Amino acid sequence: MEQLKKLAYAEKKTIVTLVIISILIAFSIIGQAYFVVTIVDKIFLKGHSFQDVIPLLGALLLVFFVRAMLIYLNGRTGVKMASKVKRGIRMTLLHNFSTNPIQASLTGQSGRKVSVMMDAVDEIDSYFSKYIPQMIQTMIVPLIVLIIIFSQHMYTGLIILFTAPFIPIFMIIIGIKTKKKSDEQMEKMTAFSGRFLDTLQGLTTLKLFGRSAQQKEGIRKSSLDFRDATMEVLKVAFLSSLMLEFISMLSIGIIALEIGFRLIVFDSISFFAAFFVLVLVPEFFLSLKDLGSAFHTGRSSMSAAKLVMEELVENESAMQWDDNNSKYESTPPSIELNGMGFTYGENRFALKNIQAEIPPYGQVAIVGRSGSGKTTLLHVIAGLVGHTEGEILVNGRSRSDYNEKEWFDQLSYISQQPYLFSGTIEENIVIGGNRQVTRLEVEEAAKKAGISEMIESLKQGYDTPIGEAGRGLSGGEKQRIAIARAFLKRPSIILFDEPTTGLDLQTEQILQASIKELSKYSTVITVAHRLHTIKNADKILFLTDGNLWAEGTHTELINSVEEYRNMVSVQKGGDTQ
Repeated sequence: MEQLKKLAYAEKKTIVTLVIISILIAFSIIGQAYFVVTIVDKIFLKGHSFQDVIPLLGALLLVFFVRAMLIYLNGRTGVKMASKVKRGIRMTLLHNFSTNPIQASLTGQSGRKVSVMMDAVDEIDSYFSKYIPQMIQTMIVPLIVLIIIFSQHMYTGLIILFTAPFIPIFMIIIGIKTKKKSDEQMEKMTAFSGRFLDTLQGLTTLKLFGRSAQQKEGIRKSSLDFRDATMEVLKVAFLSSLMLEFISMLSIGIIALEIGFRLIVFDSISFFAAFFVLVLVPEFFLSLKDLGSAFHTGRSSMSAAKLVMEELVENESAMQWDDNNSKYESTPPSIELNGMGFTYGENRFALKNIQAEIPPYGQVAIVGRSGSGKTTLLHVIAGLVGHTEGEILVNGRSRSDYNEKEWFDQLSYISQQPYLFSGTIEENIVIGGNRQVTRLEVEEAAKKAGISEMIESLKQGYDTPIGEAGRGLSGGEKQRIAIARAFLKRPSIILFDEPTTGLDLQTEQILQASIKELSKYSTVITVAHRLHTIKNADKILFLTDGNLWAEGTHTELINSVEEYRNMVSVQKGGDTQ
């Protein structure tokens, strides 16, 4: 699985260590074979005394020791890598579960989560502790051994090249079968764990309602299903081991027969070379067989990894909200308008040379008299219409570099008359989400938007149907549903087009509180008329006839721009605050 490979190869130092150890193991194997063959050749064929080969025996013992230590280090390095990766995965799962336990509880049984966190993560161990070290070793050791065999006897090397591929081909065939069986086993195990813990927690209730016997039978069936799935995996494992052994022994037998003929019948090879090759050939196939066994355990680990990754993905959506629902994972982008312009056509209204910067988390108000281009500027920023000159940069990149979905996924636009579709209230709120959401998240979004009490007062609650274009709801209620969509989506950028125009004071105050809450994790750009909205902005863009006449805070513009000052004085006359 791709995720496991990424986790493994992220441990670069460990991988380099395993490569170095594998190279040293290859040379220790060759050294061991050399000293064994040399000792036998000197004593039995050349008539040397035992005293003559004592130094060689000492060297052989040293090579034995070095090889044993290298194999130990290879295994220990793999175990340490597995331990580190498992600890990281468990910490991530624990963080996801504990940071928002209510949301986490909605995505599956507790027993299943415990099984994933303990059993499934433990199953991943063999991928890192056995499969990866053995894979690296098999990439290096047989290659070096084969080179030495070719240097001693070319025909043996050619036989190996012909027979060796049967092992990986068989491993692929068995691997496909093993993966399917392992997936079934892991699914049965998590289902059994989930059901068992669920039953244990509700044992008193089951007793009171006389359902304990029925549930007992369910647990029994679940455990038998897990047993059967495990036996199927073991059956495939034993079959693969048998076939790997058969293929390797058949290959070794063919090579031994060929060398025997050349040594005894044709006398075309020396005893030293023949014996040396015969000692090295089993080492070549042993490495491939070990990879076959490790490959089987690796495939089982992939099934476990699939469950773990599914659990992480399920909880990723739940983790969009933290305990206080006040922090989003991503930082809003910075937006730059560089000489940006837009025109509806020749001799028609146009925005001209707009130069402005909107920082992350900025609260920006766009103000100006009627017809100055406020809504048009908002449409251009939103991407509802394209600018005809200049450029719009998002985090230093041209907005045209982003695809449409990528851009609109991080943006919400709330107009004076937000559109509601024919359907239930919940369906209209869920439209705002760009992921799978739960009823609890919908209710929380409605509460934040100040409309939950109204919805809960209805007979059908969130399942209440509303007409096309929101018939049956007031303007303020439509606005609050649109705000609920934004809370559910949690966008990085929120655009408001005079959202409080025409609303009563109480509704306006509710919406202002909602906008303030949204601004904690988003950049908010508002076309504003009301004085208190303008005064609270971090930056005000003052437009006149399609031109950015001035920008600054409310105090700065009051003191330095007469037209702005005149506009505000008119607003004061009609402001209800």
